Amino acid sequence: MHLRGRVAVVTGASRGGGRGIARVLGGEGATVYVTGRSTRDGGSPTGRPETVEQTADEVTERGGHGVPVRCDHTDDTQIMALFERVRAESGRLDLLVCNAWGGYELGMDYQPFWTLNPAQLDLMLVAGLRAHLLTVQRAGPLLTASRGGLVVLTSAPVGPEFHGHLYYDVVKTAINRIPIGLAADLRPYGVTALAVAPGWMHTERMDLTPSQAAQTESTEFVGRAIAALAADPDVARHSGSVRTVVELAAEYGFTDLDGRTMSEWWARYLHRPAR
Repeated sequence: MHLRGRVAVVTGASRGGGRGIARVLGGEGATVYVTGRSTRDGGSPTGRPETVEQTADEVTERGGHGVPVRCDHTDDTQIMALFERVRAESGRLDLLVCNAWGGYELGMDYQPFWTLNPAQLDLMLVAGLRAHLLTVQRAGPLLTASRGGLVVLTSAPVGPEFHGHLYYDVVKTAINRIPIGLAADLRPYGVTALAVAPGWMHTERMDLTPSQAAQTESTEFVGRAIAALAADPDVARHSGSVRTVVELAAEYGFTDLDGRTMSEWWARYLHRPAR
């Protein structure tokens, strides 16, 4: 229970990586505000059955305190209301995980860029990049008042090598730039900001063959990475950086649920030939 007494917000946590992160933080004793558009009253843009209430219940079952909040992170008014609620109920914010994302609703076909649907770019920009920026901006006063906090943006290991999907590559690259500016503005207040990149996660929406599933990592692997960062008294050394889950697993000594420190996907990614 390394995070007992800490207050966290995890966005986009009704399913996928956000849900895995929230579960792990709950297991470490944190109070976790679980946000997303999918609730028991409906609202999922993809028609999926998972909800913020389910995730919050799992946080509580693991020993933390889960608080479900319906919040569309493309809506500035809803974002501001979220952090006003956190301030009123908890009085502080120790960890913000920006994980909301868009674009998967239209699939992820790796096609030549001239065949891509511009509507997918709009979703990634608004529900991904813009949502990250607005969420961190509206959390800023609470983070700086709390001091000593941590901001994590979930992203992807895009770098000099092309990811393969032009829209995704460009938007994730932009997200990976955000911690550089955040670190500069937040450093005087003792707040650390970085991006964390998981690999190929096996999420609820995926219909994988057994051989494909064997190549993936669980959604809790990235959760363990973020929990390790949140419990590190010297976490400021990471501020402004982009760290992968495999780098953090090696540094902090945690594994995925199956005991591995690296999925088959990561092994191929890290040893791929240069283009």
